[in-house]
Amino acid sequence: MRDPRRIIARYCIESAIPPERAAEILAGEQSSGTFVRVPGETQELHERHGARIIDVRTLGETTPSLPSRSAPQMVTAAEIEVEFPMENVGSDLATALTAVAGNLFELEQLFACRLQSLVLPEEFIASHPGARFGTAGTRRLIGAGPGAMVGTIIKPNIGLREDAFRSIVKDLALASIDLIKDDELMTDPSYLPLETRVRIAAEEIDSAAQVTGRRTMYAFNITGDIAGLRRRHDLVVAAGGTCVMLTVPVMGIPALEYLRSFSEVPIHGHRGGLAASMRHPGLGISYVAWQQLARLAGADHLHVGGLGSKFYETDDEVAANIRALLTPLGTGEQVTPALSSAQNVFSPHPTWAAVQSSDLLMLAGGGIAAHPGGPARGVASLREAWEAAQAGVSLADAAREHPPLAEAVAAFSRSA
Repeated sequence: MRDPRRIIARYCIESAIPPERAAEILAGEQSSGTFVRVPGETQELHERHGARIIDVRTLGETTPSLPSRSAPQMVTAAEIEVEFPMENVGSDLATALTAVAGNLFELEQLFACRLQSLVLPEEFIASHPGARFGTAGTRRLIGAGPGAMVGTIIKPNIGLREDAFRSIVKDLALASIDLIKDDELMTDPSYLPLETRVRIAAEEIDSAAQVTGRRTMYAFNITGDIAGLRRRHDLVVAAGGTCVMLTVPVMGIPALEYLRSFSEVPIHGHRGGLAASMRHPGLGISYVAWQQLARLAGADHLHVGGLGSKFYETDDEVAANIRALLTPLGTGEQVTPALSSAQNVFSPHPTWAAVQSSDLLMLAGGGIAAHPGGPARGVASLREAWEAAQAGVSLADAAREHPPLAEAVAAFSRSA
């Protein structure tokens, strides 16, 4: 029977030595072992604190995926499962990440090492509150009913001055869009400081709400020095802002957890930089594993890529990421998957078919800003596409009934 107080990590590895031995080296490096025997390294200590190999499955020979000072022509690939005692890490997210994804990537015996999945103890999960607002809280704040939420990114993403920024926010808020967000590159530049953006956006969102009856959410990017994180959060909240954004891989899981400890508004979690540890199939951490830690740390929305996007992940991989985010974890609110990258009216049908859920936030930049009828019709076209997808109506049939959708289909089919 499995010990309920142990973390299970599944890895893909490559080695020139038997996979069983490579797994033992990995487990020792990440728990109670050293490269030589040292005083105090008792059998009792090993049994209590040592990581355990619970499965090794050989996959066959391959050429090495990663460079090394000793590079054989062929290595053996394997999947292994390792148990780590929760006692080694307590309930700390940073320590847990160090245990399952620390120095193991540097071991010379490994020519690939990728953390594919994690099974966390219930006790560990319960020690973290998770998302405070999540999907339900976000819908409540913006007055959104059921169905996919529609958002966008301020474009151009950098370089805008006050008047141009004001005009863009005004048009989007009057379009009754659910969420506007800063780009990850927009933090606190001298030409358009965070304080100025907050003031202008609050004025235009308040004004538009008098017309539309709905209050658009704006995710202000407060990524920056950790010492100033609370000050920037408080600046947003004091002006009536209803969301803050953090680039989680850049700031780190502990910074997200710190922000969650005092945040009064939803936290929009951007994943910029994550692919550096995720893209290579022989190295790093899978999104499915990483998202558990980000959810426990308190993100309310998490970027997950998008089907048919401009980035490297396949549609199957993106769908698996979305399903992972929609899978319950702990007692926190359900996190909202934020879909982005080249999303337009052609995206809802394959997305719905793949995940059968509309508890999503679709972020469309050009899919809204480049609509020939303007942003209001761009927002309407995306909502019409989502309604058709959920109703089982083809995009072509729906377009015949909805002019904004028809215009978008014509515009984006030419650019596809």
